[in-house]
Amino acid sequence: MTATHLDSTADLVNRIGTMLAGRLGLVPPDGRRRPAPPALVVVAHGSRDPRASITVRALLDRVRALRPGLPVHLGHIELDAPLLPDTLAELDARATEAAVLVPLLLSRGYHVKRDIPEMAAEARLHTRVAAPLGPHPLLADALHARLTEAGWPTRMDDGARRTSGVVLAAAGSRDPEAKADTGRTARLLAERLGVPVVPAYASAAAPTVPDALRALAARGRHRVAVASCFTAPGRFATECADAAPWIAAAPLGTHPAMARLLLHRYDRALGTRAALAEPALAPA
Repeated sequence: MTATHLDSTADLVNRIGTMLAGRLGLVPPDGRRRPAPPALVVVAHGSRDPRASITVRALLDRVRALRPGLPVHLGHIELDAPLLPDTLAELDARATEAAVLVPLLLSRGYHVKRDIPEMAAEARLHTRVAAPLGPHPLLADALHARLTEAGWPTRMDDGARRTSGVVLAAAGSRDPEAKADTGRTARLLAERLGVPVVPAYASAAAPTVPDALRALAARGRHRVAVASCFTAPGRFATECADAAPWIAAAPLGTHPAMARLLLHRYDRALGTRAALAEPALAPA
């Protein structure tokens, strides 16, 4: 038997064990079945880059491992399957009563404010839309960890600190609230690193990553790292990393803090007083 076959068999056994543990966890000692929690639907943007889908699905596996028994599903806004409306329709077909949609997005913007709520409103099941992942200290934790993995020193003397800086590279949006969220994330990261962190954008907003690098260099900061404020690999993340004059962090991907943050947003959404969105009426 080949090692590959053994690995595949072990993975299958682990998945079955996780599913059984989750189902058994719904049955208390008195034998009465607990009601299933609302499904967690992670809403990713979608990408033509196959690495993005692989990364997001691996992140969902981390979430499932942290919360056995919680139904976890994936829906994309565009460019990749399954699309969010299809995921919600499938949940309705399974007689799922409610779902919490957690955007796998790092700031507010058009997708969070318009696209996702509109898709949720058209679903037949009850839905609630959670906040995006950023800004949040857990997001800053993941960014810090990725920088450290890329070579950012865990200790830095005053001389090195005066010549160092970070560009926080994000996708960009024309929405001013999205820019404010990225700025807040940059400040959270700067508090951990003790050096300036300048937000920069791959599109739709200024400054660009090269502009931010030049601005830091003008301040005497020539040892500059690029922190990747992207959830998965893709064109924007690659272009921003290629501009780094020193080190470039990997996208946030499957970092454990990301899985914890998805669950935190799910829990917070369920803890709010806002009512679940009314399901769409069935066709006459």
